[in-house]
Amino acid sequence: MTMLTFAFCTYNRADRLQTLVAAMRAQSCPIPFEILAINNNSPDDTLATLERLALEAGPPLRVATETSQGIVPARNRAIKEAIDRDILVFIDDDEMPWPGLLEAACDAILNEGAQSAGGRVVVNFEQHGRPHWMTDDLLGFLAEVNHGPEPFWIKDTTTPVWTANIAYDMRLFRDDPNLRFDLRYNRQGVTAGGGSDAIMFRTLLERKVPMRYRPEMVVDHYVEKWRLNRRYFLRLHYRDGLRKGRFEVPAYEQSIQGIPPFMVRQAIQKSLRALRFWLTRRPETVRQAMYAAHVYGMMAGLHRRWKDSRASLAS
Repeated sequence: MTMLTFAFCTYNRADRLQTLVAAMRAQSCPIPFEILAINNNSPDDTLATLERLALEAGPPLRVATETSQGIVPARNRAIKEAIDRDILVFIDDDEMPWPGLLEAACDAILNEGAQSAGGRVVVNFEQHGRPHWMTDDLLGFLAEVNHGPEPFWIKDTTTPVWTANIAYDMRLFRDDPNLRFDLRYNRQGVTAGGGSDAIMFRTLLERKVPMRYRPEMVVDHYVEKWRLNRRYFLRLHYRDGLRKGRFEVPAYEQSIQGIPPFMVRQAIQKSLRALRFWLTRRPETVRQAMYAAHVYGMMAGLHRRWKDSRASLAS
């Protein structure tokens, strides 16, 4: 019998779980489905709340606790728990699914031949309001996804879909036990950064896995207050640059302790540009500061990789 697992990983959000699980149970689905909650060592009442919700009527709720801290171990635990299912659908614990999400995901994978499918993520500011400085081009950094009203096959990185709202054909993971979320891009607790879902997306593209954008797959993303400040966006970009410097960009022959001189010039130029925008109160100030933070992060990542290589040679 074809079976779907509707999963979310959760950390310290016990107060949201009643509403979230109710909305997940209310989904219409053409095949039987279960809900899977991965509790990632939450210190609040998450586990007790989930165990209580598991006793309620409706599609079954299965609970697993992942003791390795971070979103990557939690996501990989969800894959392990659902490995014998046919479809795995991820959303996040700070989201709410719209009606029709599972129907569209099943249609994409069972009828259209997709092995992965994702849809829209709508940033919802009802709880805390939208800051005046937050321009539309920043919403993507709060996980917003909107590639238009029509479905299409995803061919390149210009139209990404994330684990905030995504379905996988589980044969992907059964056929390749090494295809998992990358631990180098782990994010623990309430912090900026991560990126393991972006790496998974790029890996599937490189493997030419059929991926489908289905606009009927929709979730609301309720953004927490701590993310609605400029420092969050700067930290996000610094840490993204840090990971790229450590793990992705090539080592440069002409460098000082791993850092190429041209990157230092870039950092200074982008910093001065951000300062000029701030002094003239331009609306793009935050975006310009993010560019600068990203370069500083790359320099830090390259320097750390240089230090690691020297330590490795010394040992």
